[in-house]
Order: sequence, then C-alpha cells, then structure tokens
Amino acid sequence: MSTVYLKRKITPRVVNGHPWVFANEVEKIEGEVQAGDIVELYTHDKKFVGKGYINPKSQILVRLLTRNKADIINDDYFTERIRQCWEYRKKIGYTENCRLVFGEADSLPQLIIDKFNDYFVIQTLALGIDVWKPALVKAINTVFQPKGIYERNDVPVRELEGLSQQKGFLSAPFDTNIVINENGLRFHVDIENGQKTGYFLDQQDNRRAIRHIVKDAEVLGAFTYTGTFEIHAAHYGAKSVLGLDISANAVTQANRNAELNGVQDRCRFETANAFDVLKQWGKEGRQYDVVMLDPPAFTKSRETIQKAITGYKEINLRGMKLVRPGGFLVTSSCTNLVHPELFLQTIDMAAKDARRRIRQVTFQAQASDHPIIWGMENTNYLKFLIVQVL
Repeated sequence: MSTVYLKRKITPRVVNGHPWVFANEVEKIEGEVQAGDIVELYTHDKKFVGKGYINPKSQILVRLLTRNKADIINDDYFTERIRQCWEYRKKIGYTENCRLVFGEADSLPQLIIDKFNDYFVIQTLALGIDVWKPALVKAINTVFQPKGIYERNDVPVRELEGLSQQKGFLSAPFDTNIVINENGLRFHVDIENGQKTGYFLDQQDNRRAIRHIVKDAEVLGAFTYTGTFEIHAAHYGAKSVLGLDISANAVTQANRNAELNGVQDRCRFETANAFDVLKQWGKEGRQYDVVMLDPPAFTKSRETIQKAITGYKEINLRGMKLVRPGGFLVTSSCTNLVHPELFLQTIDMAAKDARRRIRQVTFQAQASDHPIIWGMENTNYLKFLIVQVL
C-alpha cells in the first residue's frame, strides 16, 4: 500500500477530523499509485492518520474512509459499513424511506444511497468509491434483499474525477416508477428520470412542520417540483392550495400526486415561471395566508455566491409581499455554500426591503437521516425557515 505524507501546516485540519486532503496539502507520496487505489495517510512526522482512496486527477487527492489502521478495505468492509448506516437510520426512526448513506457524514466519501422502501438508488461521485460499486451492490443485496437497485450517476461532478455520466440498472430491470409513503401520504417517484435520485427525502421532516399553520389557509407554493409540500398542506387542512413550477413534467406528476391522495379538489398545480408570476401578482395585490418557496440551488461555486444571495433575497421579498399580515412564509435553501447565518441575514434584508416585520417560527436543517458533522460544512446544507409575516 502506498503512503501519503501531509505537509506540516495542513496536519491539524485533517487530524481533527476532515476527510479531504487536497493535492497542495501533500508533502510527498511513497510508492506507485493508480487512480482509485487505497493509500495510507500520515502526518509530516510519520504518525498514522487514516486510509482512503486517491485520485491524482482530482483536486481532492485523498478522501479518507477510516482512521483505524487495522481496517482492511475490501468487500466485507463495505458490507459492514452499509449495515452500520442502516442500524443508525433505524435507531433514529427511518425505516421505510431514507438517505441510507450520506457521503462524508457516514465516512463513505462521495457515496449517496437513497432507500425507497425496497428500491435503492446509488450515486458514486468520486473515482475512489466508483471502483467499489460492485462491492456496494453486493452489500445492499446482503443487508436488504432489495427489489431493485438503480444507478443515477448522470451528474456533472463526476467529470471532475475523470468519470463519465451514466445511469442504469445495477440489478435485474424493474419498473422505475414507484410509489412511496411519507407522513401518511403517497407519492409517485420516478427513479430513472426524476431530479437527483428521483425524490427529495431531505425535506420529509420539514414537510410535517407546516401542519398547524396551513389549517383553513389559502396556500401558494412556488418551485413545487412534484408537489410534496403543497399536498401535505392540503392533507393538513388547507382551504385551497396552488402550486407553481416551470417544468410541465413536474406539474403533471404533482397533479397525479394530488389525485393519488384525494386532494385534487383543493390542490392544483400550474406550469409557470415563479420569478415572473410572483412579481406580477405582487403588483396586482394578490395575497395568501401561507406562501411556500422551495427553489433549486442558486449556485454551485463560491464565485457566484453573491448572485445566489441576490436571488434568494429577491424571491423571498416577492414571497413576503404576497403574504397577508399575520400569515406565514415557508422558505428553503439547498445551497450548501450559503451557510445558515448568511441565509437568515438574506431573509432579514428581504423583509426590510418588503417593509414587513417577521418573527421566526422554526429554523431547521435537512432531515436527520442526512447527518450533520460539525466542521464539515457540506454536510450542513439545507436551510428550512418558517416566519410569520406581520
């Protein structure tokens, strides 16, 4: 096994728990390495740090898997890690649908596995974990006996690792249009063509948080995707719910979800550009008891953070103007580069510009099956806020 030595000044960050080692943080490498190999990592003074996979083509040269020198990285290692991930999810109450593996937060860097009842979706976003894909499939089959496994590696970030984008079955073929249960409701999930892995599990806890504020309310939702927040609102007793999304396919699936749950009489979805519509309706003086905003990530790079902040401020300002005095704004951001404090500052700026006072009802992160590791900012990415707009 080849050995990687850290530069002296970099040692504390990695020794204190961060699993990434950048190429410019390495003093030297002893031995020949191939992309995807398992290597041992040491401090500049030859103290063992951990074992991980290396990729000379990536800016992140080494991603650590374990800090236990006795661990042998083989098929059995990954089976045991998957088993541990499952035991943890069960202990915190996620037994049907969950993010089974959340990358670095589960000491499996750049691996995502979502569990939709008896179906599993895998993303291997770095070369080092991609080479273990057969072992991961074997582990899922050993621990779960699933009905199907699907690969959703159609994501551009793989290209930074020298990997191609691809998707397809990792098991016998199956119908990739499935139905899952969440909070007493049912939702269609398109594993093959839906966004990300087909469904946003990270908001499943937050969708319950609206249950009191939407009762007997007129509700507007923007960036609805397949309508999960809006259908929860109807289920929790909203008088009427209108959802907007720019994707006609998403709107079609959202209306199907409304019918699936028997709320189509009070909950409907329309294809529209939310940015334009909210601005126009604000000028027209339309108002709702609850406005819900769940936009996509506005940036994926540090260079465009300011642009993202401007976008979040504008969309929340428009949302607030549509809320009746005493009503509620429900708003989210999934941009991990916009940290929680900055997101709250942005909402505060939007309120001032809208000339509305707000008071916080709740501020939450992603569902607990997506664990947050202190010191790893990318694990604390989702911001979910409910405020009363006065």
